[in-house]
Amino acid sequence: MKRPWILLQLSCVLLGCRTSEPAAPIAPPAAPAPTVSASAPAELLGADRVRALYDKREVLVPMRDGVKLFTAIYTPRSQSRAFPILLRRTPYSCRPYGPDAFPSMPGPSDLFTGAGYGFAIQDVRGAYMSEGEFVDVRPHDADKRTVQEIDESTDTWDTIEWLVKNVPGNSGSVGMWGISYPGFYAAAGMIDAHPALKAVSPQAPIADWWWDDFHHNGALFLPHSFLFLAGFGVPRPVPVREHGGRFDARTPDGYDFFSRAGVAELGREHLKGEVRFWNDLMAHPDYDEFWKARDLLPHLNRVAPAVMTVGGLFDAEDLYGPLAIHRAVEQRNPAIQNTLVMGPWVHGGWSRTDGDALGQARFGAKTGVFYREQVEKPFFDRFLLGGPDPKLPEALVFDTGRNAWGRFDAWPPATLRRQVLSLGAQGSLALAEAAPGSEAVARFTSDPSKPVPHTQAIVLGMNKEYMTEDQRFAARRPDVATFQTEPLTEDVTLAGPLQVHLRVSTDGTDADWIVKLVDVFPDGAEDPQDLPLAPGQRMGGYHMLVRGDVMPGRFRRGHDKALPSEPGVVDDVPFTLWDVLHTFQKGHRIQVQVQSTWFPLVARNPQVFRENPGEATVGEMRVAQHAIHAGSRIEVGILPSN
Repeated sequence: MKRPWILLQLSCVLLGCRTSEPAAPIAPPAAPAPTVSASAPAELLGADRVRALYDKREVLVPMRDGVKLFTAIYTPRSQSRAFPILLRRTPYSCRPYGPDAFPSMPGPSDLFTGAGYGFAIQDVRGAYMSEGEFVDVRPHDADKRTVQEIDESTDTWDTIEWLVKNVPGNSGSVGMWGISYPGFYAAAGMIDAHPALKAVSPQAPIADWWWDDFHHNGALFLPHSFLFLAGFGVPRPVPVREHGGRFDARTPDGYDFFSRAGVAELGREHLKGEVRFWNDLMAHPDYDEFWKARDLLPHLNRVAPAVMTVGGLFDAEDLYGPLAIHRAVEQRNPAIQNTLVMGPWVHGGWSRTDGDALGQARFGAKTGVFYREQVEKPFFDRFLLGGPDPKLPEALVFDTGRNAWGRFDAWPPATLRRQVLSLGAQGSLALAEAAPGSEAVARFTSDPSKPVPHTQAIVLGMNKEYMTEDQRFAARRPDVATFQTEPLTEDVTLAGPLQVHLRVSTDGTDADWIVKLVDVFPDGAEDPQDLPLAPGQRMGGYHMLVRGDVMPGRFRRGHDKALPSEPGVVDDVPFTLWDVLHTFQKGHRIQVQVQSTWFPLVARNPQVFRENPGEATVGEMRVAQHAIHAGSRIEVGILPSN
């Protein structure tokens, strides 16, 4: 009989499991500096301020299986009271290395520097200066029986166990946070949480790479996966302070670069088979056991700390993760405080931008500053310093059309009224029941050799501004089917996920289906005076992208087994566009665009079925005729007006 996980954790505490032995020092601590008050001199900024306020030491913290993880620890020099520790575990390096080298911001924002916190930043197993083998999004092991069976939950437990026993002056309370990949480690670390872990904030966390980052519904997000893994995915055989680097494409034009070859050809030419996770991407085109093992959601059990999951409504990398993790924590741990915060931000924008604009879109306030001052700092202060209750709601979500924060008791809101955006003939779009029948309401020709660009900008990778970019350039193409309402006679607020139900046919045997939800501004919309637009950008008639995503037709019956399309046969393609909160104001139009290429953001579908489409060469790609049929619709949730 397998031993329950909680008994294994308790036995590790009682028996030691190598977590409380002294850590191996990397170098002696920096020489003590003159005693200073809790406030550094006003003229000191960034790393100089951190150096004045904190002592630093670097240690190798032992895990239960004997592997040691490199950890930089920053303790307040002025210790008028015991301090909690904020922990961040990262595969991106806990640099700067060296006892005399200090970061400009060891915590989530500079508001935490000198505010009564200590900090620990750790290279995860197998990354940079830590020992062991690195495994991308390491699968969680729910059936551990020995101390040799480890995952990110056990590494987090062992790290916290060592910190609270070996860092002088700490209060015995720990918080965790992290953005993107570190957000995944924060989420994994709250599973079967250590008793000292009181508050966790996974921010833009990876939940499942089938829907986030590298894949969207199984479609390969090409420039993001290729360029990221070309640097980050390079093997690290021994602990190093520097690792990987930027890929040099020798051109700033990603549309041109990625069109020269098929996906596998690009990998063979530029990655030479040396990047393990790229090889895994190529080897696992379906949602098989390799991907299912890396789904964090089923394991978010026995989460005891308070949780605040943070994401950006315009995060081009990790939009699914925060929504899915918040939902899973709520379902599996209903007794804890579990807050979702979604603002008008790009990936990590809440931590490093004012949050008042994104490309052409304007949000009317410094939402990033508001979040850092009124949400993030008060959340950690409450649970780690005994601060006042900030009274955060279940969900704090920004309305990206009305430019105002919404506070909700549940997400999606319980008061939503379900309605349908029905795609009709002559490009019509109506908030009504879907029209019956199977006749075509739109036809277009898709040519993978001349794909629809995802942006007008000349960029190599995935530019963050595409998430709000003016879509007029796409609406004017013959290979994009466009549907829109008449000008609205009253405000319409859509909230929560959008359920797409396409009825389509093709004369090929495979196709991708991209659906975009667009807010069309009135022709007379005024340009903002306070924030000048880039040359050529005007607000009159602005087609603001609100949400868009791709669904490979091959997965219309499920992601675990691809199926070819039968030429000429009308078929259903259902999928989800992830959550929005957007008010289409009176006088605006709601628009839906449907297309089959979105390049180079999404790798081109050859439109000829292959078991592994990533192996298709440029020469195999075929022109196809597509049709959208009556009954195609998007089920939406409409938030009643106050």
